[in-house]
Amino acid sequence: MNRPDRAFGPWLVSPWRRGAVAAMAGALPMLAFPAPSWWWFAYVAVVPWILLARSAPTGRRAAYDGWFGGFGFILAVHHWLLPSLHVFTVVIAALLGALWAPWGWLVRRFLAGVPSPGRVGAALLVLPSGWLMVELARSWQGLGGPWGLLGSSQWQVEPALRLASVGGVWLLSFLVVAVNVAVAVLVSVRESRMPAVAGLVATAAATSAAWVWSPRPDVDGRVRIAVVQPGVVDGSTSGDKRFAREEALTRELAGQGADLVVWGESSVGFDLADRPDLALRVAALSREVGADILVNVDARRSDRPGIYKSSVLVGPHGATGDRYDKMRLVPFGEYVPARSLLGWATSVGKAAGEDRRRGTEQVVMNVGHGLRVGPMICFESAFPDMSRRLAQDGAEVLVAQSSTSTFQHSWAPGQHASLAALRAAETGRTMVHATLTGVSAVYGPDGERIGSWLGTNTSGATVYDVPLARGVTPYVRFGDWPVHGALLVMAALCVAEGARTFRLRRPAPESLVPPARTTRESPARPGR
Repeated sequence: MNRPDRAFGPWLVSPWRRGAVAAMAGALPMLAFPAPSWWWFAYVAVVPWILLARSAPTGRRAAYDGWFGGFGFILAVHHWLLPSLHVFTVVIAALLGALWAPWGWLVRRFLAGVPSPGRVGAALLVLPSGWLMVELARSWQGLGGPWGLLGSSQWQVEPALRLASVGGVWLLSFLVVAVNVAVAVLVSVRESRMPAVAGLVATAAATSAAWVWSPRPDVDGRVRIAVVQPGVVDGSTSGDKRFAREEALTRELAGQGADLVVWGESSVGFDLADRPDLALRVAALSREVGADILVNVDARRSDRPGIYKSSVLVGPHGATGDRYDKMRLVPFGEYVPARSLLGWATSVGKAAGEDRRRGTEQVVMNVGHGLRVGPMICFESAFPDMSRRLAQDGAEVLVAQSSTSTFQHSWAPGQHASLAALRAAETGRTMVHATLTGVSAVYGPDGERIGSWLGTNTSGATVYDVPLARGVTPYVRFGDWPVHGALLVMAALCVAEGARTFRLRRPAPESLVPPARTTRESPARPGR
């Protein structure tokens, strides 16, 4: 049998060449996300990475394959950050890529050589669980948040959205990786094809059963929600110009029966307490269109120190008192982690010059007409737990106010808008994604798109007729159970590996059989 490190040819004997190939293999899944949106590609995109790691000559080399692949993946799905963070984007990718090093080792541990049916079956459980551990770790806000979770590439696939209502985006990531593992075995190990096929059949059967069983949201009523997208506004007085543009667009909504008007993130650049003239103008707009207006204030507050990003509800008589301060801030964009050590990032890119302040709790707002909405701001829509909590607290509609104008001509606006489809399907609640410059979008309780996107070249106001759903999805009720299951799998693996190592290192017991006598020994006088 050929050595595993020769499986890809002698060219990959060089560690640097192998690292470059691993990085390119890790970058492939980015094509499954918007803008390409090749959702089907996600089911084979990880196969080259798996094949490379399983061919590694040692466990250490497999870990490096995991690390370099993770570097390529993070850099690819965040490539739109390069104009803002420059070289620091590469540093972040290198650091986060290390999270995949143990996963690369696991690939070789279970799939190297000719794996037995038992090892293939274990790989179909362990490798997706290990991938979920990586996604869980990097989903921490301090590490950038859950942007580019593999399962989120399935945002436009109806069966996948149904499964998201059962186990969230985590279940989708698990299933996508499991399929990649099975395909990798099918194409590389002829002797193990039967267990790989059995794994694919079992995955298809389990997902089909979950798809049939999962309850559909019960639609009970409809409301009309308007999104105001002013478009790109430049210049030193862009704050005032943007407000005037939003004001003009909102005025066009008069007589269209809107129940709520939503403006994008940072749509108001002044604290309304400091600018009562602006507060009066928004209140006048509310009276004119006959609906409350949810604005987003990005300014230094007058009642406490620091800059906050806040969703503020304004009614016909002024601010209603409902306010949500953003809790999860964008690293480097809205604050610099460990600024005393990493403050130099502000000199090489567009990192935040001053840290924003955090809110302390989520808020469900009572809008006019009896509607209860749960606001989120910017990349908070990437966090499944935040939308789940709002649904538990009684929100009937989820609203994300966002702005990706810094990355206007990249893949970021489309990727951000697609996340709302997952949050809607997970919670069984309509979700409105309103931005300053696009892409704005609305998704129904099943995650299906309602109306058309407002693209990055659009400036306008649109009213969406959206359904209201009652009831609770399994994901809202049971939470992140796929992650908990993956944690149990990894814990069991650690126990099994520990026991295996102990058996290998344990010295063999001394023999209790007496030594055999030689022909020269005498029973009466041993040794003679």
